[in-house]
Amino acid sequence: MTLTAATSPPDYAAFLRDQYALQTPNVASYRLGSEQVWLKKAGPRHSMARYRVLGLLAWLTRLQVLRPVPNLGGSTAIATEARRLHSLAALGLRVPEVLAQQPEGLLLRHLGRPGEATPSFDGEMQAASAAGPQAVLARWQEGLAALQAVHARGACLSQAFARNLVRCPDGVLGFIDFEDDPLASLPLALCQARDALCYVHSTALYLREAGALPEARAVWAHWLAEQPAALGALLVTTAQRLAWLRHLPQDRRWGRDLQRARAAYDLLNPSSHAAATP
Repeated sequence: MTLTAATSPPDYAAFLRDQYALQTPNVASYRLGSEQVWLKKAGPRHSMARYRVLGLLAWLTRLQVLRPVPNLGGSTAIATEARRLHSLAALGLRVPEVLAQQPEGLLLRHLGRPGEATPSFDGEMQAASAAGPQAVLARWQEGLAALQAVHARGACLSQAFARNLVRCPDGVLGFIDFEDDPLASLPLALCQARDALCYVHSTALYLREAGALPEARAVWAHWLAEQPAALGALLVTTAQRLAWLRHLPQDRRWGRDLQRARAAYDLLNPSSHAAATP
């Protein structure tokens, strides 16, 4: 949905206040003069019951990295996203700019050119996987480097899946979706381990499908060796305690989620030879 406003310079706070009452979907895009903005409304509050299964899994596997990070929705999620966007932008990371804020809504500047979508990194990975192993491996390493840039600043993302990375017009990878704050629930090392696991889970299958998983495992092992001791140990321990994933079927009829989990396990375990089996 688009709406053209002729005001110059835009009164972002007034636009948020007025348009909020008219907007039906939780997220919608508008044109304000020469720029594009996104209005994000607070969704319904979430029940904590949805996190109990993850909490049980974390307890059973003795993996704190799997502890759920609550996203309570409502005005809490709006306040969390605004705070996180401000703090990450202050670190020099590419995130949407907060133009205006009210308890139940945010107005954000589009990360791309007005009228043009910002390509999803997930889509880029999928396209690269069809171009062959070197193309998808290069793209995957770029995403891993972007994640490393976040961690080098002593920060973490919220859900570091490939779908939450976007390509800005100047080629830089940006980050979106910050309705939860892992640092409010977990130590930094665990938050950064979650980032790495989310990224691997959302990209490993593309590597497998392109035949690039063996090379990617070597890249991962090198990247892991360069991480701080606490983060490296967490990721090694996690991979070891998720060894049961190697028993998951690779057949497509079991669905993409199981395929992603199995491919992620094969990537995280350099000693695994399952990746060589189509």
